[in-house]
Amino acid sequence: MGKLDLAQRNNIMRAAVMGANDGILSISGIVIGVAGATANTFAILIAGFGGALAGTVSMAMGEYVSVHSQNDAQIRAEQEQAHALATRYQQEFDFVADRYEKLGIEPALANQATQEMMDQDALGTTVRERHGFTLHHEVSAMGAAVASMLSFPLGSVLPMLSIWLLLPKWRIQGTAIAVVMALAITGYTAAQFSGVDRWKGTLRNVVAGMFTMLVTFLIGRLMGR
Repeated sequence: MGKLDLAQRNNIMRAAVMGANDGILSISGIVIGVAGATANTFAILIAGFGGALAGTVSMAMGEYVSVHSQNDAQIRAEQEQAHALATRYQQEFDFVADRYEKLGIEPALANQATQEMMDQDALGTTVRERHGFTLHHEVSAMGAAVASMLSFPLGSVLPMLSIWLLLPKWRIQGTAIAVVMALAITGYTAAQFSGVDRWKGTLRNVVAGMFTMLVTFLIGRLMGR
């Protein structure tokens, strides 16, 4: 296998972080919900294990389908642009030149830049300007699936260990605290990869996790009565 480029590495890291985050969030909801219904440690762990197994397969398949669909969309866009250049080259040329003029470039200079780039790589230039991606930089659907498949169960280990090792009277509170701390880390990391505000991303992830645990705990309590 050749050396991975930046897009490939970011794709795998994004899938790994999101897989771990979903593992923490999903399994904490399951084990805390079941713990709200019963104090039976075996029942709680079996529910958590079943959720981890199902979540691992679901996350891996979801990543594979999602990334594959994105790559397919890029290939379709490339084919459409190739057809557009073959049938209406001047229209595509004018579109690119207009884009540069809107960026504040003088019309004559924008036209010259467009001419040079279109002469060098017309398809790559129009794909980039119309669709916002670079040709032949599709990311690996299999790489994202494998990263997610490995990271989801790793993320699920934290809530399962917490619920198992802590004393019964502290297991729910202790697991919730451990999960909130872990979600803060994955939320911050995910925000960095997504390019969004890191503190808002972290807070959003933590609040979502707290809400999930609260809802599943209350449901478990009601069903356990």
